[in-house]
Amino acid sequence: MQLYIKNMVCNRCIMAVRTELEAIKAPVKSIELGEVTIDGDLSPSQLQQLEESLTRLGFEIINDKRSRLIEQIKNEIIALVHHSGETLNQNLSFWLAEKMHYDYTYLSNLFSDIEGTTIEKYYIAQRIEKVKELLVYDEMSLSEIADKMGYSSAAYLSSQFKKITGFTPTHYKSIKETKRKKIDEL
Repeated sequence: MQLYIKNMVCNRCIMAVRTELEAIKAPVKSIELGEVTIDGDLSPSQLQQLEESLTRLGFEIINDKRSRLIEQIKNEIIALVHHSGETLNQNLSFWLAEKMHYDYTYLSNLFSDIEGTTIEKYYIAQRIEKVKELLVYDEMSLSEIADKMGYSSAAYLSSQFKKITGFTPTHYKSIKETKRKKIDEL
C-alpha cells in the first residue's frame, strides 16, 4: 500500500510519521519525504486512526493524483535545496521533468493552477529560505553562500534576496531569524 502525505518536509517529519505508523502497528516498508510504503493494506479503522493522528501533527493524507503530484514536486525541490548539498547544474525545468517523468509544461501548468505560483518562484523561495538559514548561522561569507547555493555571484544573490525579502543580506543578518519562514509554509 502506498500513502502520500502532505507537509512532510524534513527528517523530523519522517520520524513523526514513523511513530504514528508504529502506534497503529502498520508494517512499514519505507518512508520518504511525502511517501510511505506499507507491506499489505491498512484496515479502515487503522487508516482512520492514522489520518486523525497525522492531522493533529499538521500532516494530511493525499488521495487525489494531482495533489500527490504537486506534493512530489515540492518534496523534490525541498530535498534538492535543503537536504542534498548539491547545486543544480542544469535548467530546473529539465531536472524536474527528468525526476518526475512528466512533461515540464504539464507540471508547470498543474502547479500554477493549484498553488497559485510558478514552480520557479517556489524554487527561488526555497533557495532564499536556505540562504536565510546560512546567514543566521554566520559561518560563511556571502560569496561562499552564493557559491554553495549555485548563484553566479554574491551580487546576484544579494539582488534576488532583496527582491524577495525586502532586506539586504547584511541587514537580514543583523535582525536574524525573526523573518524566517517554515519550509512547509512557502
